[in-house]
Amino acid sequence: MALIPIILSGGAGTRLWPLSRESAPKPFMPLPDGETLLAKTVTRAAALPGVAAMMTITNRDYYFHTKDVYAGANVALPPRMIYLLEPFGRNTAPAVALGALAAEAHSGGDATLLVLPADHLIRDTAAFALAVDRAQSLARAGWLATFGIKPSLPETGYGYIESGQALDVEATFRVKQFIEKPPLADAKSYVASGRHAWNSGMFCFTPAIILEAFSRHAPEVLDAVRPVWNALKASPSSTMLEIDSALFAAVPDISIDYAVMEKADNVAVVRGAFDWSDVGSWQAVSALSEPDASGNRGQGARVSIATRDTFVHAEDRIVATVGVEDLVIVDTPDAVLVAHKDHLQRVREVVGELKARGHEAYKLHRTVARPWGAYTVLQEGPGFKIKRIEVKAGAALSLQLHHQRSEHWVVVNGEAQVTNGERVYSVRANESTFIPVETKHRLANAGIEPLVMIEVQCGDYVGEDDIVRFDDKYGRVKA
Repeated sequence: MALIPIILSGGAGTRLWPLSRESAPKPFMPLPDGETLLAKTVTRAAALPGVAAMMTITNRDYYFHTKDVYAGANVALPPRMIYLLEPFGRNTAPAVALGALAAEAHSGGDATLLVLPADHLIRDTAAFALAVDRAQSLARAGWLATFGIKPSLPETGYGYIESGQALDVEATFRVKQFIEKPPLADAKSYVASGRHAWNSGMFCFTPAIILEAFSRHAPEVLDAVRPVWNALKASPSSTMLEIDSALFAAVPDISIDYAVMEKADNVAVVRGAFDWSDVGSWQAVSALSEPDASGNRGQGARVSIATRDTFVHAEDRIVATVGVEDLVIVDTPDAVLVAHKDHLQRVREVVGELKARGHEAYKLHRTVARPWGAYTVLQEGPGFKIKRIEVKAGAALSLQLHHQRSEHWVVVNGEAQVTNGERVYSVRANESTFIPVETKHRLANAGIEPLVMIEVQCGDYVGEDDIVRFDDKYGRVKA
């Protein structure tokens, strides 16, 4: 029976600002070992036995970044990679229902679906694979399987699953009840009971069984998702399917737990013996680094004097701490977070404040990934912005113009093919060109090595939204 992992990739990760931002949320955030959670997830999923295809459900804006992460993963990907691209989030129930309809159409109702959030960390891949094998046995027997993690502490930020009757498959149980994030006293009793597990948010079932469960327990979700799938299946050979915004807006915003799992009577839990973390806060990120003799952790160039139990993330400069304790300090090129460990849940309030002020730091890093490459803002002030732009081999920016700024381009490496109004010409290393305001232009790299250039923007307004696209090879201009 075919195994189809469905990776759900999205979310803002606001508690992990400033490394996680709206344009590059938690799944794309590099961990202390340099690898992203998304890369770890796809590697873990693709290495499972019997994977015939893989589906990723994510936001349209993350499509090219996701493909870049997958291309760099240290694993052989299955031959069929399907991408369902949401215009905006609608929680996990619509995503799972849509994935099940797609899997049923491509692989039949008796395939096995393995639903995996893209932002979980699991290091013991052998124990994970064993748990998946047990979950597949349950799925084939008609169960809706979920994965429970043995709690190592009375965590109040996770949901819990209480196990009932033991089933025939080893380490599996009928689910007695799902429990929302509990108060501390209850969490302590759950840890002591031995009957409770953390709810990991991972699932395993067949398309036929989960769609039947939607029909019975959440028909409003299935009825709203079917028109979305009917519009998508008009392109049966495509592996990149963009969801219609108007149709998706009519879909309820609800989690798979609320819509189905907490209502169905054929729900089973696999008690996983593997380590697990949703890396949901800076406390969790801190735990991924080994402490020194004073309990300090982190990465990058750090100097700690009379410092205890402090986490420091340093990127391109030295961060020194003197006479402090119990802090989290995250230093990035354009933002610094300093927080006491007792208040890390409030980091999301910083993101809300930045949004209210209209400051781009809630959304963008100084270096921003684009389908064609990336740009880095080197300096910005009244009336100007300076960028370093890198364009991949064979890639091109959209044909565009700006109403309020001109641009000066200096090529540092490679050769640029420039469209400037009616002219098309090459600009080589140590050469430059000028793009006047209100002029259609395009930058392309026709070579085999990366194109690197410095762009100087001048004008009354140099915001990223001053752009009008006329043509784009990455689908950012609607027909």
